[in-house]
Amino acid sequence: MDQFLTLENIHMEYKYRKTSIVSIEDISFSINRNEFVSIIGPSGCGKSTIVKMILGLISPTSGKVLMDGDDLRKGEGRVSVVFQSAALFPWLDVLQNVEIVLEPLIRDKEERIRVAMKYIKMVGIDGFENAYPRELSGGMKQRVAIARALSTSPDLLVLDEPFVGLDVFAAQAMREELLDLWDDQNLPPHTVLMVTHNVDEAVQMSDRIIILSKRPSHIIQAKQITLPRPRNTRSDEFYRTVDDVLKIMSG
Repeated sequence: MDQFLTLENIHMEYKYRKTSIVSIEDISFSINRNEFVSIIGPSGCGKSTIVKMILGLISPTSGKVLMDGDDLRKGEGRVSVVFQSAALFPWLDVLQNVEIVLEPLIRDKEERIRVAMKYIKMVGIDGFENAYPRELSGGMKQRVAIARALSTSPDLLVLDEPFVGLDVFAAQAMREELLDLWDDQNLPPHTVLMVTHNVDEAVQMSDRIIILSKRPSHIIQAKQITLPRPRNTRSDEFYRTVDDVLKIMSG
């Protein structure tokens, strides 16, 4: 296995004046290249804390986050993220919201626009490149966020509950489209880490699900999902797998 991202003996403790709270007790796992991994667990178990560590926004109290075997801060891997909220700049149109993340990477403005438009078309919102966020539905805003995240050709795409604010139909359509993009080896991203509380979503999308305990969290199980792709979310095998994950979570 070609390990790309590794969390090694991660411990996270928050100190508040005279008290402290242990959020993460001891977590170790790796994500391989070309793998889609989900993290699932109860609210407050440290899922978002793990995302912040991988993005380099916070450091663990102890333990290491490694990318390609090097400390995350020294590694050259490119990481993009899509959050629950699309977090678009309201004063920029769709094209500008995607183009802005390319400014540090591509000097030529025409080339930036070409790359931005490529990903705008890829997520199905071409024709809306001159629209402003206030003019878009929630699903369309998330499509812009995904186009922006993919435009930098990330080695790792981090999804932090990206479909939670969407209606059932929009969420399912975006899951399927994102899986199609991930499955195309000529396009980024090749490796995905998703944080979710939705067991059905995790089973539909993942090669492996890392199931966390309640706080202070540890890994209960890293469950391999072997259902053939594309997955039939109405099949008996799918429902059985969802039930297996729920049983593991309930302990």
